[in-house]
Amino acid sequence: MTQLPSKITAILVARPGKSAELSALLVGMAPHSRAEPGNLRWDVWRDISNEDRYVLDELYRDVAAVEAHRASPHYQAYLAKIPELADRTAVILEAVEVGDR
Repeated sequence: MTQLPSKITAILVARPGKSAELSALLVGMAPHSRAEPGNLRWDVWRDISNEDRYVLDELYRDVAAVEAHRASPHYQAYLAKIPELADRTAVILEAVEVGDR
């Protein structure tokens, strides 16, 4: 049995007046998260219809890589800062194997 990739999608809506600070925090996380051995992709998106809404699109080798990310110092610092900057919803997704294309 092979390990399937894991994905995290997080939606963050900046609190009033906090969008620039939230954006800086998210952009600052990118190099640290992308450098993790189990990280395959880590991107920040901003909603074109709501400039205060950001989406983190993360892809990891497997569940163990997600756990390592969540234990990292940069993630813990992010998690401590987020409540004052944004409302956050995060979903951890597991790939569903659908076979060859």
